[in-house]
Amino acid sequence: MTQPPIDWAAVHAEALDVLTRYLRIDTSNPPGREAPGARFLGDLLAAEGFECTYLEPQPEREILLATLPGDGSKRPMMLCNHIDVVPVEEEYWTKPAFEGLVEDGRIYGRGAVDMKGAGVMQLLTMLLLKRQGVRLRRDVVFCAVPDEEAGSVWGMQWLSERHPELVDVEFEMSEGGSGTSRFLGQDVELFNVATNEKTMCWLELRAVGTPGHGSRPHLDNSAVHLTRALQRLADWDRPLEFVPETRHTTEQLQEAGLMPAGLSEAEMEELIRSNAAQQAAFQNTLNITMIRSGIKANVIPAESTAVIDCRLLPGQDREDWRREVEAVVDDPRVEVRFYTDWGQDVPEPIAWDTELYRTIESVMKEASEDAVVVPNLCTGGTDNRFLRAKGIPAYGFIPCLLSPEEAAGFHGNDEFLTVENLNMGVELTYEIVRRMCT
Repeated sequence: MTQPPIDWAAVHAEALDVLTRYLRIDTSNPPGREAPGARFLGDLLAAEGFECTYLEPQPEREILLATLPGDGSKRPMMLCNHIDVVPVEEEYWTKPAFEGLVEDGRIYGRGAVDMKGAGVMQLLTMLLLKRQGVRLRRDVVFCAVPDEEAGSVWGMQWLSERHPELVDVEFEMSEGGSGTSRFLGQDVELFNVATNEKTMCWLELRAVGTPGHGSRPHLDNSAVHLTRALQRLADWDRPLEFVPETRHTTEQLQEAGLMPAGLSEAEMEELIRSNAAQQAAFQNTLNITMIRSGIKANVIPAESTAVIDCRLLPGQDREDWRREVEAVVDDPRVEVRFYTDWGQDVPEPIAWDTELYRTIESVMKEASEDAVVVPNLCTGGTDNRFLRAKGIPAYGFIPCLLSPEEAAGFHGNDEFLTVENLNMGVELTYEIVRRMCT
């Protein structure tokens, strides 16, 4: 059966309308009231005949699942996205964060790139497969979850632990990798497919001193102890390390001519350190993200705390890293402890020589003869790790070509996705899934 041609101009207009409306729903986490976002997506699916399932791990937080059935000759494929977004410091935005503003070819709003834009690409894929009457060999499962931005305890972790049958799929595609238009100062079309990710390890530093009156000299100020500890960590020069994923990626980039071959160790290190995004894949990272101290202007604080966001390379142990940080702090007045109980939540790698990876590669190279597709290590944390732990090839890939300005929108100010990238993502997500499931 031949499917009718797709009116892509109409689909692009529909995707833009859906995304702008979706961005107007404030799903900031915390507080994490994602249910309205789940219902918004679900209503669009239900209007075209999909049966939607809503699960509520916590009040006002919902997981949405919808399935387009195949003939069962192949096992299911899941499209997964998260509904929640990180909070906004609106005073530092020059564009409205929750209005879905479209201006100069850009769609502004918290979640545009992380990851409501990708959720809309996946949603339109589901709708198009159904509208086109595509005969599927696999079930295609649409899954939208809460709480990814706070560690996924009430999202994908809850779903995979409480309802493992619902995530029993052969392949999954979510966030974690995408295309970039600039790499090491070159204009490129480089597409990274994430096959593993770094381990999240948030630590809290707690300094305790002696409170007193702010008008007198004082030698036991908890804020001073904490500040000195944080400065030691900021000055800590950590080595670069190659893991299997980054070694393979580097070799492929050299073969494609995007990285020079034959560099000395010192030259390679200089090249890697010249780009923060690149450097993060070769190093345990830490960043100070929250500081709290004091109760009043004239009271020396008894306690001061700071949170540091650490991301560890594959194979690194969280407790070993905590002790390493503690040794650098080197102050018995400053306690270094885990900010979150991660349990056994350690990412596991998956193979890149699979049907889904090869399909992604062929679609991207057919879309552009200049495309370079490589497996890569995601330097952030994603929901993919829960499926990889079950042995499922769960890939981080959004088929867009993000500029450095767009990529800076991840958790940044004035987050935006270009209309061009939304259109590209809708078309190529559909094509990847269509090929995988027919």
